[in-house]
Formats: sequence, structure tokens, C-alpha cells
Amino acid sequence: MLVATTRERTTPAEMFSGFRGPALDFADIVVSIPPDSVRQIGEVQLPRQVPGDPATDFVTRKADYNDRTQALATFRRLVRTTPKKQVLVFVHGFNNRFEDAVFRFAQFVHDSGVEAQVVPVLFTWPSKARVLAYGYDHESVEYSRDELESGLRFLAKDPEVGEITVLAHSMGNWVTLEALRQMAIRDGKVAQKIHTVILAAPDVGVDVAYKQIDQIYALGARRPKFFLVTSEDDRALAISRRVWGEPRLGSIDPNQEPDESKLKREGIEVIDATRLRSADPFHHGKFAENPQLASVIGRVLTPGQTLTESKVSLGEKILQTTAGAAASVGHAAGLVVTAPVAIVDSDTREQYGDQVDAFSRSVQDAATPQ
Repeated sequence: MLVATTRERTTPAEMFSGFRGPALDFADIVVSIPPDSVRQIGEVQLPRQVPGDPATDFVTRKADYNDRTQALATFRRLVRTTPKKQVLVFVHGFNNRFEDAVFRFAQFVHDSGVEAQVVPVLFTWPSKARVLAYGYDHESVEYSRDELESGLRFLAKDPEVGEITVLAHSMGNWVTLEALRQMAIRDGKVAQKIHTVILAAPDVGVDVAYKQIDQIYALGARRPKFFLVTSEDDRALAISRRVWGEPRLGSIDPNQEPDESKLKREGIEVIDATRLRSADPFHHGKFAENPQLASVIGRVLTPGQTLTESKVSLGEKILQTTAGAAASVGHAAGLVVTAPVAIVDSDTREQYGDQVDAFSRSVQDAATPQ
């Protein structure tokens, strides 16, 4: 994958930290994924010790810094190996270390069945990867929106690119919608090659998200197709709602007003994952870890394939043909992406003590079915 990031460089072993870098930076990374015979779809098997065993673990085989010229060469090399020149840009969510975003994106590309069909581009913004750094992370996505906008514009202008899909998760939806909104305002439209935008569990206020999409749609006849992956049982977004004091787009009931009419008016197709099981106790990472949902999103990404209904209730359709088996994450480190508020590192506990305990109690309250 090609990596574009607003993170600051750190040691070669870690590559990029959670601090904000002075400009957009790049890397070329190759991840080896263990055979399907030794893992479940949706599982990220992180090495228990470095360098890891490629027979059983996700292993980084190559990790090189790139300057802008090298990044362009890397990107065009990848495009030439992709039959329909389709690019998939992934924007991660809250509480992600650099390696978390890399491995989760690699897992999703592989398990969704699009590995040979897309050029994977990871856009990773500076996250402190601590639950009590929510404010820092949110300001980091604001810090990064211009770079995401310019990066998407750059990809769209490349004559070798056929089509671009943007997949955003959690807080990454805010910076994605802002970047597209800014592009529409600056250029009078969203670049034509940006064909599909998938909003997975968006941690964005409902009113704010609809306003952003309205502004994107208001300029230019050509606009991207939006898909929304929502789950009413998303407990991470329930906690975010407490923080912000308003509903989050990723946890709405798409069949209730006023959202049903708004989604229909905007032409947003909904993938309702409420009834799908999840190994993640917070039900926040279903887009990647649930085998059936990853497969459906893979259909969205596959050129020439469409979803046949305006609203796809996966709980009704998928559960008819499967036992609803959920993928599991190998061990605690793998939960960082799928259950972002569940991980509290020792440094945070030492520094904040009572605040962490109080926050943990509120997490448990939100996680208890009402």
C-alpha cells in the first residue's frame, strides 16, 4: 500500500508517531497476511514478538519512507498492476497508532476480496491512540483536512487513474466529509473520478453530516455516490453521543423519521448492520471484522456491481444464509481499531488515575443494554 500521512516521522521501527507533522509525508509498505487456513476472516493476528511469523501473523515485509517523487512512482507502479485502475483510499478513526491503521487496512482489503482489483492508499492522520486524547484526535482531523483534500485532488488528476473510492471509519468520516466539502467549494464540484464514498460507523453529528453532504451536493451535477454503514448497537458511538450531546450518524435507525426522508432525499444507500454480530464488545468495527459485511462492501468496491436495493438490511438478508458468525480479533492489541474506547494504556492510567476509572464506569454503563 501507499501511505500518505500528516503524522510526524519517528524511529524507523515505528515510522510515524501520533504527533503532527509539518507537511504531507509518504511511505511504501508491504504487509504479508497469513493463509486463510490459519485465521478467521476479519482477524488481525499481530506478532507477539518481532519480527513475527508470516505463517501465522500479519508481518510487515517492506516499510520505506518516500518523498513526493518516490510516492508518485510507487503509486503509478501499483496502478499499472490493477486491471481497471481503481483506487481505494482508507481514512481510519479515533485512537489508532500508525501500525493499527496499516494492519486493519491490509486486513480489510484482503478479506473484502478486492485485493487484486484496487490500489490501496492509506491516509493516516495524527492520533495519540489514547482514550482520553479524544480532543487531540479531533483537532488532528481538522489539522489534516487540507492535506486529504489536496491528496484526493492529486489522485483524481492522474491520467492513469480510472476511479476512486473513499472508505472512512469513525472519526475519519469528519475529515473525509470536510475534505470533499472544501473541494466542492474550491472547484465548484467534487472531482469526477471520486465515484464512491463509504461512511462506516461515522462519528459525526447527524445535523453536521447532513449539512456537509448538502454542501457537497449543492455544487456540480456530478457528485459521488454515498453509502452509509450504520448500527444502532454501536456502543462507542453511544459514548461519543454523551460527549457531544447529539446523535452520531453511524448509530441512527435509517427507517425512522426524519432520517429516512433525509437519506432518501440525499440518495444515500444504507447498509444496516445492526443485527450482525461482532466480537468487538463495542460493535464499532463491523465494517472490517464481520465477514459478511466486508463481503458486501467488497461488492460496492467491485466495478460493475451494485447493490440492488436502496437500503440493504444485512440483519434481514445475511442472517438468513449464515449463522451470523463473527470474526474475532486475535488479542488485545487488535482491539484498538474495533473497540477504540476499550483500550487504556498504562501511561494514561498512571497520569490520569481517577479520570480513567470514572471514564471506564461510564463506558460500562453505555455498554449495558437498556
